[in-house]
Amino acid sequence: MRPKPEIPAEIEEYRDERWRREGTRQVETALDAERFIEQIGFAACLTDSRRPGPSLYVAVCGRRDAVMPRNVQKDPEASLTWVLKDEVVGRGKVYYAKFARGKTMFLAPRMIPYFHAVWGVRRSEEKRRLSRDARAILSVLRKEWEMSTSELRDASGVKDRKAFTRGVDELQAAMIVVPSQVFYQPKFTYIWTVGVGRFPEALARRVSRDTALREIARCFLAGAGMTIPGEMARVTGLPRPDAGRGNRALVAEGYATMRAPGVYQLAASRALEAGSL
Repeated sequence: MRPKPEIPAEIEEYRDERWRREGTRQVETALDAERFIEQIGFAACLTDSRRPGPSLYVAVCGRRDAVMPRNVQKDPEASLTWVLKDEVVGRGKVYYAKFARGKTMFLAPRMIPYFHAVWGVRRSEEKRRLSRDARAILSVLRKEWEMSTSELRDASGVKDRKAFTRGVDELQAAMIVVPSQVFYQPKFTYIWTVGVGRFPEALARRVSRDTALREIARCFLAGAGMTIPGEMARVTGLPRPDAGRGNRALVAEGYATMRAPGVYQLAASRALEAGSL
């Protein structure tokens, strides 16, 4: 078995700066979180150092080795991340949803068209690609525009909780439905809405799949400095062949170099523009 390439020290330092893994640049407010997401393009919410890629939780901690504790309720950094997530969702300036493979992510508005080109379901495709439960939930939500979880479950007729959750997750992964607010009193609930209401231009913009793969790869490589085999696929949820297509397109235009099979690095001039490696 071929040994897994190691991330060089200078690349880790580059990621520290770009991914806010430094105590002097950690995220403390919702505005900080939005600026971080806009800068990096996309980020996970509550992943820690055991998973690759940028993460709001790690940026809140401001350190490279952040690990989520078992008792997250009593952990101030995990609690702050959760509070910031709720504030960011309510402000509606960045995209937040559960994507393919159950990956909960934030997207900067500029990245929405590219993710939608890969994972989105167009209205003309809904009958063919969405389940009956998902279509029932969506039909109600398009009429009412915003509804709480319990109200939407009752109105859609999808009374079984697991079936309802699967339907909502399916609509999130298809980039049709997003949470718009979170309430904890009188009981915990999400308020759901149709994503096009918040990001109409970004979701209406059409780009080719090849362009989308290239731009998602560009966004990740700009923040990561270098990617090793399987890393970008794990972070984004892309199949590995698609991740490779995106990276090879960057090599073809001179944005990146291929150092070894599956290992891509920012070209020297691009690295200097982004922040020297």
